[in-house]
Amino acid sequence: MAEKISWKSWLILLTLSLVWGSSFILIKKGLAVYSPVQVAYMRLSFSALAFFPIFLIRFKKIDWKQWKYLLIVGLAGSAIPAFLFSTAQTQINSSVAGLLNSLTPLFTLVLGMLLFGVSAGWYKIGGVLVGLLGAASLIFFQSSNDLGGNNLFGLLIVAGTVCYGTSANTVGAFLKNMKSLDISAASFFLVGWWMPFALLLGTDFTTKLAEVEGAVLAMSYILILALFGTVLASLIFFYLIQQTSAIFASMITYLMPVVALIWGVLDGEGIAWVHFFGMGLILFGVYLVRRN
Repeated sequence: MAEKISWKSWLILLTLSLVWGSSFILIKKGLAVYSPVQVAYMRLSFSALAFFPIFLIRFKKIDWKQWKYLLIVGLAGSAIPAFLFSTAQTQINSSVAGLLNSLTPLFTLVLGMLLFGVSAGWYKIGGVLVGLLGAASLIFFQSSNDLGGNNLFGLLIVAGTVCYGTSANTVGAFLKNMKSLDISAASFFLVGWWMPFALLLGTDFTTKLAEVEGAVLAMSYILILALFGTVLASLIFFYLIQQTSAIFASMITYLMPVVALIWGVLDGEGIAWVHFFGMGLILFGVYLVRRN
């Protein structure tokens, strides 16, 4: 019998898709004033500061013997992708970044097979190949004008999805018994506690904030990204899995790129046929990978 999904769960799924699918346009708006490094610093700083009260409350309940794996989750799941995505979006459109981000489930499977002993049937392997073909079409088979810059910067997004896959497999293999709230709070503390100091002391952030027109608004976009797209959305996502199932929650993979594409169109980004072709191949690959 098929699981019965309440309208509240559907509403949460759609809301999360809107929030996460909007991440790429928010990064773009932040980059209008700040450098890629500053955008990444802000995103991680705001997230770490938001999680800090939770970190203090949960400190004694965290299994610190697993600190190495928590550090890997922090680096691969948050810190490194923050820099990769912001750098990539200086050269490619936000919509393309959102489409390429859909590769995450594919690389989660690939890394699981290569490093964590996960077995997979031929249809899952086929799904990976189909998804990679879709990514290749987005990166290599169109003009720079379609992408909005240097096509090869799309590979940074691909590298970011490899990082996400590494983080997911690390959690599944070594941190299964730790609460998701503890994992998030501890991993953000390990990689993010020094970020505010680096932002303030290592860049011209304060000068831009005081002197550049639109700097406060641009910072507010990154604040929204951190608080809603990272902190709140992550907690709600885990809640959605608990209330429904991982299969239902995974549908967000199909909705996020659509949201990113819509935001790109609304912001005046050029959309070519290859966007839809590449998105179709990636999402079909994800479907094959997620089959039981």
